[in-house]
Parts: sequence; structure tokens; C-alpha cells
Amino acid sequence: MIATLKVLSLLLSYPSQELKDEAGALRAALEGERLLKPQTLRALEPLFDELARNDLLELQGRYVDLFDRTRSLSLHLFEHVHGESRERGQAMIDLRAAYGEQGLLMVSDELPDFLPAFLEFAAVLPLKEARRTLAEPVHVLQALHERLQARGTPYAAVLAALVELSGARPHPDALQELRAKPDPAADDFEAVDKAWEEEAVRFGPETAEPTGLMAKLRAWRRPADGVRTGPNR
Repeated sequence: MIATLKVLSLLLSYPSQELKDEAGALRAALEGERLLKPQTLRALEPLFDELARNDLLELQGRYVDLFDRTRSLSLHLFEHVHGESRERGQAMIDLRAAYGEQGLLMVSDELPDFLPAFLEFAAVLPLKEARRTLAEPVHVLQALHERLQARGTPYAAVLAALVELSGARPHPDALQELRAKPDPAADDFEAVDKAWEEEAVRFGPETAEPTGLMAKLRAWRRPADGVRTGPNR
């Protein structure tokens, strides 16, 4: 288990009392594994401080305002890659199957492309493979980082840490496409409602080019040579 990815997954999850209580232990886990640069660890300090000191209801309210009300900040990866297209459904099936092959079963109603769940999956992979896994949606991670940074929220540091761990640079065209999408503030209710309007689901042949993420997801379903799959990797 890659502790750093596990911690970052928890930091992006809905705040709980347990998360507040364990903030110090999570900080220590990041420092102990030493996968992140010192400056990246320092950038995470404000978030740890908020978790430790702020009221739980306040933390939960801020989380909802950021990630649940604004589509451009959605933590569902395929929201940014596929929107409401038919391909998103197949991508969900592939990703859930990839989790299952690593012995990970989703017991909640959360969708498999939820970023904390995706990080849980990456955390059970060997480090080199985990980095490749993070590199696939790195343009999404970078766009989320920029949007969160523009809002001045300490959650931006978590996305910056993920981009760093991936060791990859976003493809300029893919990143620019995400940058061009609307990014309304949570209190701009008209713009938020417009962004969440349901897109038409396309049936028949898809016109979009296949994404690298989809190709990678299908590849994950085939064990690499010499790699044993299962829950005890």
C-alpha cells in the first residue's frame, strides 16, 4: 500500500470526525514515506491545520460548496473526460472491473470514477504502475488544481501533489480544452444550473476520438507479465 496515495485519497473525501482526529497521523504518514517534495508537504499544511482546528460542519459545508455544487470542480474523473456521453458508462464498467481485479470492491453507492476511490486503487499498485495510472488523467488533475488554486482553497495542494506524483506533464491540447470550459463560482446559481443541465446521451457510433484514459483502463484488466494480481499485492 502506498501510504501517500491513501492519505491524499482521505484528504479529498467528505470530512468526518475521524478525519479530523487523525489529521496529525496522516501528516506524519506523508512525511514518513517521503514521496513528496518538502515544498509540496509544506503546501499541504494549511489543509491539515483546517481539518484539525475548524468545526466539522464548517468543513463539510466548504467541501460541498467546492466539489458538489460546481461541475467544473467535480471529483468524478469521467465527468471531465466524457461528460454525459454513452462512453462514460462503459468507462465506469471497465474501471469497476479493474478495481475488482485488485481485490477492491466498492460497497457504497459512489461511482468508481470518484477521485478518492481512484486513488485507493492506485495505492495498491506498485509505485511505478501507480505513477503511470495517475499520469493518464493528469490533465484533469492539473485543471482541477488550477481551478482550486484560483479559489484560494488549501485543497489545491492535494491536486498539486497528485500531479507531482504522476511524474507526467499534461498534454497541452487536452489541458487547454479543459481550461476553456466554464468554471462558475458556487454562488453564481444561474451559471451553476446551466453547467449541470443534462447533456443529451448519444446513441450509435461515437464521433469522439478514444482517450488515453480509456485505453489504459482496458489495459489494467490484463495483469502485467510477472505481476501477481489479487488483494495481497
